[in-house]
Amino acid sequence: MPRGRYSLHDPHDHTPLADEHFHCAPGPSGWRYVSQLTAPSGDHSGSVDLTLDELGRPIRLELHAASWQVRGAALDGVTWVRTDPTGADATEGNVRAHAFTGTSPAFLIATTRLLRLTPSASATRVRLVSLTEPVLAPRTVDQSWALLKRETHGTDNGPLTVDEYQVTALDTGEQHAVHIAGDVVLAAPGIELEELESAPSVFD
Repeated sequence: MPRGRYSLHDPHDHTPLADEHFHCAPGPSGWRYVSQLTAPSGDHSGSVDLTLDELGRPIRLELHAASWQVRGAALDGVTWVRTDPTGADATEGNVRAHAFTGTSPAFLIATTRLLRLTPSASATRVRLVSLTEPVLAPRTVDQSWALLKRETHGTDNGPLTVDEYQVTALDTGEQHAVHIAGDVVLAAPGIELEELESAPSVFD
């Protein structure tokens, strides 16, 4: 069960946003990721609880940020309920999309589990609902993902396979690289892996 800490920052000006303390593991249903976020001030700023089925679809998502809450799942596309800080106003949403995305590294892992790309395959288009902090506002985005290369590196704990993805935002054409080993993001825009207590999980 990988456990560790990511630091999150603004990918454009590198302003620190939060530390995300996480643990994750494959399970009977697929894969689960749980984390707590801490603001630069040290205050608790949110949490992520995401469970995927064996095909990589989100069967349970619960996000908290700035007292806002979103609960969602894959249902007729993706469906969610967003609750305001007072708890009095809850709005439902549904979009013909494949999954959710957001600032947490969990969503990058989830997208790779859904797409199951191989290095020889062409780029694959995916529609996602992005939940934008700090108020978890939903926005539908279209991306293209390609697995550029897969390399195995020797480590003290045995071989580590690292996948390098190229992600393209189809509305702007902006491209960036994402490096993933198993169920841990090694590097991505706005994300740095600061601590890792155990090796990433190896998926079948």
